[in-house]
Amino acid sequence: MARFTLPRDIYYGKGTLEVLKTLKGKKAIIVVGGGSMNRFGFLDKAVDYLKEAGMEVQLFENVEPDPSVETVMRGAEAMRAFEPDWIISMGGGSPIDAAKAMWAFYEYPDTTFEQLITPFNFPELRQKAKFAAIPSTSGTATEVTAFSVITDYQKGIKYPLADFNITPDVAIVDPTLAETMPQKLTAHTGMDALTHAIEAYVSTLHSPFTDPLAIKAIQMVFDYLPASYEGDMNAREQMHYAQCLAGMAFSNALLGIVHSMAHKTGAAFSTGHIPHGCANAIYLPYVIRYNAKAGTARYADIAHAIGLTGTDEELVEKLCDKISDYNKKLGIPATLKEFGINEAEFNEKVAKIAELAVGDACTGSNPRQITPAEMEKLFRCIYNGTRVEF
Repeated sequence: MARFTLPRDIYYGKGTLEVLKTLKGKKAIIVVGGGSMNRFGFLDKAVDYLKEAGMEVQLFENVEPDPSVETVMRGAEAMRAFEPDWIISMGGGSPIDAAKAMWAFYEYPDTTFEQLITPFNFPELRQKAKFAAIPSTSGTATEVTAFSVITDYQKGIKYPLADFNITPDVAIVDPTLAETMPQKLTAHTGMDALTHAIEAYVSTLHSPFTDPLAIKAIQMVFDYLPASYEGDMNAREQMHYAQCLAGMAFSNALLGIVHSMAHKTGAAFSTGHIPHGCANAIYLPYVIRYNAKAGTARYADIAHAIGLTGTDEELVEKLCDKISDYNKKLGIPATLKEFGINEAEFNEKVAKIAELAVGDACTGSNPRQITPAEMEKLFRCIYNGTRVEF
């Protein structure tokens, strides 16, 4: 038996933030990040709309990029003290991901983080609160997904949490919030969305319900990302919708080893954090060449959908070349060496990282199986920019 789950309501279009004033409840807590929602006036608008709905409002601010276990625990404690019946999170993927995890610990104070790491093992939520998500970036699509990524900085590992329970009740996809994204963030989140859609399309769990969403998202990213990167606000709006479509696809079809690798390398190196979308963009063409050894048809479908022609093998190459060309246009490095990862540290850590990546929750739905030794070999290709031939 398969399942396809989406938020109960998805509101989209400029100005849809005001949907907040139609929510029914007594108390709402707003979980936000480092200040951009405040600086651009969106936080004040959200508070005003919720007060117009007759709710008492409390803020939980300063969720850091790649939120930590500690932040999640502090947020859950604040929720237990305030007792909201709505959890509202707005901003990039980080505050929304953090709020999803906070939600579980708010409703179930005795659960443990270790229990939640097991995929699809969350307790039944909505005993105390409903959840509304409002994205300000165009990539993670966490507003429509059953996923959250939380970082354990002591262990240097990102944990993807997965459960249909944490799919938000309401998603407000207002492109006005995405107009404020800086250029580099526009690039990284856009390539994150492309990776979501491609991995969902080739996933072993793809279906007739997810395929159309994934293909449409891929077409839209290739059509609109360069102009969005250059500041075209119509393109920025279309990218906000494209990433949401990609999210609906991958939340149900799951992902693959591009994400497994990104999860386990983002916080692994002392030379600096690798932004999630940037890591995905670097790894994607290498992984496509690896996966294509197990079959080219699904990748050929994608290539056909964006107007490429040739045999299936040629289409795989053209698709990889197109992705690499987009990375170059968007200022994204081609290799981990070019990104600046120290070679000695990479060599010291790569075997363990490869082992962790194989064990990541996203590996199971990858279209080609992979061993730790093969994963290490793939990482070495990506570090040095050598062709994947195995």
